[in-house]
Amino acid sequence: MALNRDFVGRAYPSPAPYEVSRVKIKEFAAAIGDDNPVYRDREAAVAAGHPDVVAPPTFPIVFTLAGASEALSDPEFGLNFAMVVHGEQRFSYQRPIYAGDQLVATATIAEIRSVGRNEFLTIRSDVATAAGEPVCTTYQVLVERGGAA
Repeated sequence: MALNRDFVGRAYPSPAPYEVSRVKIKEFAAAIGDDNPVYRDREAAVAAGHPDVVAPPTFPIVFTLAGASEALSDPEFGLNFAMVVHGEQRFSYQRPIYAGDQLVATATIAEIRSVGRNEFLTIRSDVATAAGEPVCTTYQVLVERGGAA
């Protein structure tokens, strides 16, 4: 079943701010196999010109889909999670993410397109501090295999 195109343009704010902690940054860096000390050691981060431990560039994946989960799980949207694979991910930063940041994300269903028998779903997430300072924009492409058949 094809995804419901009526969802394109709908925006979903995160349910609550995400508090970035040194522990979560360290765990994420370990999970991706990056041992850069600015991700693990406050003194190394400060020496590199940061106010605190800095998050790896792909860190927003941890919290950006929280708002979009409402749409993705809506039966009227028609997404079959059993057939979903990750297609693409990209990030556009206004500033780095630091330990202590309180971040909110608004996920928007940006595009749905059919490619052969597959549905390509692009979700744009605008990330900002709880005070409204822009931090980054993420783009995630999910592929539903066989959904357009």
